[in-house]
Amino acid sequence: MKHLGLLCFSVLLIQQLAFVHQIEAGDGFVRARGLRFLLNGSPYYANGFNAYWLMYVASDPSQRNKVSSAFQQASSHGLTIARTWAFSDGGYRPLQYSPGSYNQQMFQGLDFVVSEARKYGIKLILSLVNNYENLGGKKQYVEWGRNHGQYLSSEDDFFTNPVVKGFYKNHVTTVLTRRNSITGVAYKDDPTIMAWELMNEPRCPSDLSGRTIQAWITEMAAHVKSIDRNHLLEAGLEGFYGESSQQRKQFNPGFQVGTDFIQNNLIPGIDFATVHSYPDQWLSSANDQTQLSFLNNWLNTHIQDAQFVIRKPLLLTEFGKSWKDPGYNAYQRDFLFSTVYYKIYSSASRGGATAGGLFWQLLTEGMDSFRDGYEIVLSESPSTASMIAQQSHKLYQIRKMYVRLKNVENWKRARAVRRAQWLARNKRGEQGS
Repeated sequence: MKHLGLLCFSVLLIQQLAFVHQIEAGDGFVRARGLRFLLNGSPYYANGFNAYWLMYVASDPSQRNKVSSAFQQASSHGLTIARTWAFSDGGYRPLQYSPGSYNQQMFQGLDFVVSEARKYGIKLILSLVNNYENLGGKKQYVEWGRNHGQYLSSEDDFFTNPVVKGFYKNHVTTVLTRRNSITGVAYKDDPTIMAWELMNEPRCPSDLSGRTIQAWITEMAAHVKSIDRNHLLEAGLEGFYGESSQQRKQFNPGFQVGTDFIQNNLIPGIDFATVHSYPDQWLSSANDQTQLSFLNNWLNTHIQDAQFVIRKPLLLTEFGKSWKDPGYNAYQRDFLFSTVYYKIYSSASRGGATAGGLFWQLLTEGMDSFRDGYEIVLSESPSTASMIAQQSHKLYQIRKMYVRLKNVENWKRARAVRRAQWLARNKRGEQGS
């Protein structure tokens, strides 16, 4: 009977190898496993950018070349993640005219963004609502609640009022189940999308304990996951520390916003942590050296906490420096970029939790009305563009290293299977004789 046991072991090993190969062959979705993102079975590290304007510009077919140009330029600099808005609530040329009423032309713009990103090998992080009143945000949702007979005294009622929460959940459902008019693929089934973001920079100043936003993220994360188990989810946090980590509050830029970096990211439905960094805004009266010192401490603590406390991957989803800052020069911006990129690379190269960074924001030529001081037009900023390309290459090298390691592991597994098969055959031969 021994040879039967060996044969069973051999068959089991072959099945396991086939199963592993099936997973690793991959479906193109980015997954989170422990501290790492995985793409088709291999650890995924990537350099990225923000371009909130993509859907808005693409909603005008005559302007879509700007979206294509931005993706082409980004791709040529090795950028493979883009974060953008999947919302525009009320007001001028909205995506959502009123709760549940949608502008199909705007939605077709988003369809184009998704299909074009796919062509250029760019993964998308799609944000579902704004904290601020730009493009509607929570203020517009609260206004809609009032129009439906709700007594709402504050924008922060967005997080607690059942009617308003219902409007938001309906928007989430509409976006996630949207079938792309160009590709025919439902958003929830499209691996071009890397992750959903619950809200751009959620803040609840009326409850600095963090409990309101904790409850809201918990509820909305469950809602997203009830519709879509394929995609990753993040909350959209800037990274402010809250009541659960008193000793960490010293690293905040002197204020809190009602979020809690540790507790919010420990919510089970949240797959990875995010952090934003704007020392020039948050410490606007401080000199450049003080701002850089803050940046170093801010990044160090979040990278450590993602790795050792939250135990999930980390993306630096917004950072930048504005040319509108007093005394600005290009060297200061490049130094900030090099600081951020070094922190990311040193964590990633050690197998840490940090997987990439997304600068704010990428524009292409001929988009002067979108300039906000933080914009990077790659053709206009050769030193910054070179730094971006170098970081992309370095993160790509880490990915390649893991692919090589995986290939060695696959070879070892295949060799073990062949050996098990050979032993089984020999055992059968012995038994037959």
